[in-house]
Amino acid sequence: MPKSQASSFQTFGEFFRQKRVSVGFTLRSFCERYGYDPGNISRLERNILSPSIDRQKLEGYATALKIPRDSEEWTSFFDLAHAAKGKIPEDIIKSPHILSILPAFYRTARGEKLDKKKIKQLIKLLNDVNK
Repeated sequence: MPKSQASSFQTFGEFFRQKRVSVGFTLRSFCERYGYDPGNISRLERNILSPSIDRQKLEGYATALKIPRDSEEWTSFFDLAHAAKGKIPEDIIKSPHILSILPAFYRTARGEKLDKKKIKQLIKLLNDVNK
């Protein structure tokens, strides 16, 4: 799956299903191979069951889905799981700089205007994170 495709998925379940299919597994064969319950995986893929955000559990899924560790897909997989739970990923919480700008992000997401100083801080933070 190309890198750009990983970010085009809207939900964890859609991403999970696409990866499973792309590595050649039916739902049943995937579950038999890795010891997962087909009903739970089906509900997970249909976004009826929200994913665990337990790192070990997610790593097991990611490995079974052949997602390369530390790749963009790996990060997207974990981010989508956290988003499905309404949680902030651990790496974001552990970064005081990113955490400090989240309120500005929330205001922007709600359609509230930021002053120019806050916008410059946000841009600087995003540039620093991507270095």
